[in-house]
Amino acid sequence: MEKFAAVDMTDGVPYKKLLMFTVPLLIGNVFQQLYSTVDAIFLGRFVGDNALAAIGSSMAIFFLILMLVMGIAIGAGIMTSQYFGAKSRQDLSYTIGTSITLTALVGVVLTIFGPLLTRPVLLLLETPAEILDDSALYMNILMWGILGLAYFNMFSGLLRGMGEAIAPLIYLIIASVLNIALNFIFIVVLEMGVLGAAVGTVIAQAFSSILCLRRLMKMRDVFDMGWHYLIPRKKYVHQVLKLGIPTGLSQAIFAVSMMIVQPLVNGFGAMFIAVHVIVMRIDGFVVMPAFSFGNAMTVYTGQNVGAGKMERVDKGIKQCLIMATLVSIVLIAAILLFGRHIAGAFTDTQEVIDMTMRMLWILAFGYLAFSANIVVWGVIRGAGDAVSPLWGAFINSVVVRLPTAFLFVYFMGTPDAIMLSLLVTWVSNLIISIIVLRIGKWRKRGLVHMKNHEQEPKPEPAP
Repeated sequence: MEKFAAVDMTDGVPYKKLLMFTVPLLIGNVFQQLYSTVDAIFLGRFVGDNALAAIGSSMAIFFLILMLVMGIAIGAGIMTSQYFGAKSRQDLSYTIGTSITLTALVGVVLTIFGPLLTRPVLLLLETPAEILDDSALYMNILMWGILGLAYFNMFSGLLRGMGEAIAPLIYLIIASVLNIALNFIFIVVLEMGVLGAAVGTVIAQAFSSILCLRRLMKMRDVFDMGWHYLIPRKKYVHQVLKLGIPTGLSQAIFAVSMMIVQPLVNGFGAMFIAVHVIVMRIDGFVVMPAFSFGNAMTVYTGQNVGAGKMERVDKGIKQCLIMATLVSIVLIAAILLFGRHIAGAFTDTQEVIDMTMRMLWILAFGYLAFSANIVVWGVIRGAGDAVSPLWGAFINSVVVRLPTAFLFVYFMGTPDAIMLSLLVTWVSNLIISIIVLRIGKWRKRGLVHMKNHEQEPKPEPAP
């Protein structure tokens, strides 16, 4: 009997199926967050606040580059969920093969050219001189190992699109434990500093991608694999790019806005950069349930759109929003009660801890808005509409976040302005997502509707 099994989300009580899928995603996201958090804790504790600031100042750049790869992973995941829901084995097989090839092409290009841009961009962002070298080193190591991270996200997206959430969770836990062990060896024992943190992360990510590929190859009962499936076909490349490019661009817009705001963060000095890193690490854990519910709704919506069960999508939206809100309330209470102790895990500097708590109080109740908008955008993407989230990201990041951040910093002149601008952004994003949801054009974007009007390619014999 199979140790893990794909979950068909087109039948059964919606909230039960969503919970079955969300809980493994949430646990997995906790361990995913441990990658960066463990790096930060080890560096802050055993190297110093400047090392902590070094990785923080480079993350906006890496996030932007990562989004180019994640676009393919997200697009492939949406296609997989809809074709799995429609029980279209051939479409599913070509989607998986095409995604593997596209990820390799993009990953190789980024590995070669990414490190060439690192230092010039860091200088453009006015990275403080005392952390510039470490920031560039950390970024370059991550770029040289980006294929491992790219394939882990892509393989995980394919597995989850077919309802398989347990296997990626197990492999991520294994990789996270490996990352912690490597951080201890490289940072504490060998005293490699920022270099050790980056190398440990790259090794752990590559290992997790190999485990995911191994699991994917054992799911041949629902799709086929052969060399001819790896040859990109126009139909599937077009679909992956149609879904992936807008999704990647929407995240890239967000990343660019982070990069543009980064000089404002840097302008308050290395200590606030360290505070910003700690706040974002804590923030990463608080928003994880929202992303988990959002990802679950993407798969849930994709499968049910593929199966032609839109009434289940509507039920799922309501039930998922209730669950996501309740979890967010619990987490808001937790960070307000225990945030000081959590911040103390990163540093002994009392001023850094005090400022961290002030920032968390500013953001706290905005997490309710953030949680709801992630769930709503997850539904819209799962239905196959990647353009609306792109426009939403543009309006939210360019029209709202950037002017707000610069105006608040100009008039207030304190670090609080950075967090207040983020709070305003979350609320505006919720308003935009609800408007798009109510308009309802996303209901007509399913790939299966397209497929019914297209000539299916004839099956090719296995080699």
